[in-house]
Amino acid sequence: MIHSLILHNDCIRRADERFLSPGQVGLLNGWGVFSTIKVVDGVLFAFPHHYERMHRDARIMRVPFPWGQDELEERLLSLVEANQDYDSTLRVTVVRNRGTVFEGPGIESEVELFAFTTARNDWGSGVRLGVVRNARHAACEFAGTKITAWSMNLCWYEEAHERGYDEVVLLNEREEVAECTSANLFAVFGNETATPPLSSGCLPGVTRQVLLEEIRHPECRVVERTLRLKDLEEADELFITSSTRDLLPVRELEGLSIRGGDRMRGLLQQAFETYVQNYVRNAPRRATSRAKMSR
Repeated sequence: MIHSLILHNDCIRRADERFLSPGQVGLLNGWGVFSTIKVVDGVLFAFPHHYERMHRDARIMRVPFPWGQDELEERLLSLVEANQDYDSTLRVTVVRNRGTVFEGPGIESEVELFAFTTARNDWGSGVRLGVVRNARHAACEFAGTKITAWSMNLCWYEEAHERGYDEVVLLNEREEVAECTSANLFAVFGNETATPPLSSGCLPGVTRQVLLEEIRHPECRVVERTLRLKDLEEADELFITSSTRDLLPVRELEGLSIRGGDRMRGLLQQAFETYVQNYVRNAPRRATSRAKMSR
């Protein structure tokens, strides 16, 4: 459950307040973009990566995005301080307000900003994955955007739990592995750790990006590579990544016999944790005891 205070544009409000209108077209049409951010010791981890992705996705989706990086970060940090949970999960959403014949009267702002925080989730020691075919359309111009039209992912996630799984592997129209509903997938082959390329239709996850671009380990090379289900069965290890899960090992995969190793993931997890610690230690901004916005 989300915490008691949320960010709405430039104000901190109670989460139970009623201040939205059905005439804000993005709310009922899924016309918006969002990101989920890991808060560590009051720091928004890897915020520049989140900002860049949201800014790009907003441009693709024709959603106004008027905030600079520093301005948006300051607003979000004010929410973290208001809720006084400095090790939490934060979701920020930008929704388009105007357009189409269903725009409501009296709506003046082109866009709406919302953010809320919640406690960290315990994902357990591993994940069991089902499989969904034709779940990503890699050729679509909107593939890889993190948009608020998220209900299909929620349905697949809910169905996975009904079938005894924790998540699902989503395949594209070419029977290639793309991603999970809210995580990227990695497969280990010897000293090489591979994740599907963006051309698979997967989302460019921030943890995925950090592993590809920032983490260096002498025993492991992280690369992009097209993967199919047979490759997952041949892999030494499988794990998924997200901003809330870090690197979580795969224990079971529907219809496949997987090897279930965990050595390379463990090494990368250690390297990732060191990277996070250094990032937090050197962060120029973090939530403090000074409230910066009106309530």
